[in-house]
Amino acid sequence: MLKNIKTRVIIELVNEVVYQEGQVVSKTLSQNDAMSLTLFAFDKGEGLSKHTALGDAMVTILDGSAKITIGNDEFFPKAGETLVMPANIPHSLDAIEPFKMQLLVVFK
Repeated sequence: MLKNIKTRVIIELVNEVVYQEGQVVSKTLSQNDAMSLTLFAFDKGEGLSKHTALGDAMVTILDGSAKITIGNDEFFPKAGETLVMPANIPHSLDAIEPFKMQLLVVFK
């Protein structure tokens, strides 16, 4: 079930989270045993340190660009691009400029 988002109206996901200086802002839209759907806004210089996820994680960049490291590989996706981070592979995210993303993690 979805939460924290309007229904029956057209929305722009990029406007559903707001940048905050020196912070990572998140907004959970859905979370259960099978999946998690979250929006994030990263200020420049912020990020998520190396970690693993129990499910495949699909990141869609909504605004700006990021550096995403999966294992030893570096990627630089920008607005409109999507990258899948496989389950159980260490990955990290760094804001080389402010960026917003949608994160879908599928556990099952």
